[in-house]
Amino acid sequence: MTFRQVSRSRNRMVMKIAQISPLYESVPPKLYGGTERVVSFLTEELVRQGHEVTLFASGDSVTSANLVSHTPQALRLGKVKEFHSYNLIQLEEVIDRANEFDVLHFHTDFYHFPLSKRIGKAHLTTLHGRLDIPDLVPLYRKFTDQPLVSISDNQRVHLPLNLNWLGTVYHGLPVDLFTKGEGKGDYVAFLGRISPEKRPDRAIEIARQAGLRLKVAAKIDEVDQAYYKKSIQKLMKQPHVEFVGEIGEGEKNSFLGNAKALLFPIDWPEPFGMVMIEAMACGTPVIAYHNGSVPEIIDNGQSGFIVNSIEEAVKALEKVELLDRGRVRQLFEERFSVSSMTENYLRLYQNLIPKGKELTLLNRNIAQMKIN
Repeated sequence: MTFRQVSRSRNRMVMKIAQISPLYESVPPKLYGGTERVVSFLTEELVRQGHEVTLFASGDSVTSANLVSHTPQALRLGKVKEFHSYNLIQLEEVIDRANEFDVLHFHTDFYHFPLSKRIGKAHLTTLHGRLDIPDLVPLYRKFTDQPLVSISDNQRVHLPLNLNWLGTVYHGLPVDLFTKGEGKGDYVAFLGRISPEKRPDRAIEIARQAGLRLKVAAKIDEVDQAYYKKSIQKLMKQPHVEFVGEIGEGEKNSFLGNAKALLFPIDWPEPFGMVMIEAMACGTPVIAYHNGSVPEIIDNGQSGFIVNSIEEAVKALEKVELLDRGRVRQLFEERFSVSSMTENYLRLYQNLIPKGKELTLLNRNIAQMKIN
């Protein structure tokens, strides 16, 4: 089941919730990092709504929740050669303290599966990554009882197993994080990673054929350095291309809001694609290839255009200014706000808690109200 619209009339009980984030990036990330950014938005909204939240994350994370960490900074930023050691330490801490919480929400792929199924505590796992890797099939076949959440319906297609899917919850952003831009920058934008599946080469060629400048704001991971040097570096030297480099949250509004459109010419089954809703929040239409989650995120002809070739993308850019940027922003607010995402997760949390436990929670909430 995909949650698109949420009723806010249902009474909510205050819960003690553990959010378990990857340690590779801080929460929120200093620069690039989709999963950790979502964890941050969800955590802060849960706290804002009055829930007692403990965030297991790197020590340089910034949060209003109770932060628990066993590494002083994001593993990507430190001189760490063995990431798994810190991940296991974090997992052990979570399991040791499991009884302190009403629900455990994992964002750490599958590392916890052997232990979480044995602790007898309400828990769920949001799968943030790609699932089209053949080696994942025997793993998930072994753990078919794990409560899972997908971030798009398409993400599930690549694991044709009878898994315990609780629902699909789309990512959300705070509505005040970005403001609508006017697209007056006379350029199109590419934002994300320089990697084969993101196809920056397509973006460069689309802009060239459309006669537009392209600004590329992207990180280059170590694993993608060879690809960059072999296939992309020379393309970046074309006069219509400007390589901005990796940018942070504070720079995105101007970068996206001033762009005529965001180019998202992916060549893989993207599980979600945060940059699409970031562009929508800035009122900026998205020109995206028909892969992965794209048809679930983009309303074709309203928040952008879904294409299948460079030629179609060029034609889409010819009519992109006919789209109403106010409508693009409206669709973001209606479908991808952090409040909607949080309400959808709260429904899943409550559904996981045994009926007898609900009475315990209610009594605890009443007692807390009397104290206050």
